[in-house]
Amino acid sequence: MSTIRSELGWSTRDRITVRGKDLPGEILGTLNLGDMAWFELTGTVPDERQSRLFNAMAVTLVEHGVTPSALAARLTYLGAPEAMQAAVAAGLCGLGSVFVGSMEGAAKLLSESTGKTAKQIVAENKRIPGLGHPLHKPVDPRTVRLFVIGRETGYYGKYCELMEAIGKEKNLVVNATGAIGALACELGLDWRAVRGIGVMARAVGLVGHLLEESRQPMAEAIWHQVEEQATRHIRKT
Repeated sequence: MSTIRSELGWSTRDRITVRGKDLPGEILGTLNLGDMAWFELTGTVPDERQSRLFNAMAVTLVEHGVTPSALAARLTYLGAPEAMQAAVAAGLCGLGSVFVGSMEGAAKLLSESTGKTAKQIVAENKRIPGLGHPLHKPVDPRTVRLFVIGRETGYYGKYCELMEAIGKEKNLVVNATGAIGALACELGLDWRAVRGIGVMARAVGLVGHLLEESRQPMAEAIWHQVEEQATRHIRKT
């Protein structure tokens, strides 16, 4: 039986420690939320370039409008307004291979494709995560900006180049999740943590949606509209 062990955090009556640093004395008021996320994931405090790029990646994913995850959160909140955490959790459950989670697939694909060309990758994979967008084409403005920041911070490298080459090979736009997946590889992040960046960021956005829902509700109107349309054929018979 292996020894149970964690490197993340522990507390005593008068001390709270996170990855070896004193929370009140060394972290609070020093690290912003993005930097704290980096510190939690990597165990190191980001330098200025890492901080700028990682925060930009996270900020990209906070808000995307009235998307399926936001709708799930709002509808759950309608049924259980006393449990914001349940509504946020409902929205986060929809972050998968289609929405947000595709950046994990992009990071995994890129990190496991060392030495391969874009043409080889396209030939070996029927579907490439991080490519295509129903609205943003021929370019995704988020990708353009993220890659600019990547260049300015010195982190635009082989993974970004490969992602863009794959997009050209498939004749599809590299979307924001593809860019974030590539930049995460450039930063040396474990691909298994990459979807988590979206989870953290989108949680912030969903709280914003729920606050708006409490002040300017739409969930009940959506429910009744959907019910009316879905049963119209029955009521007409």
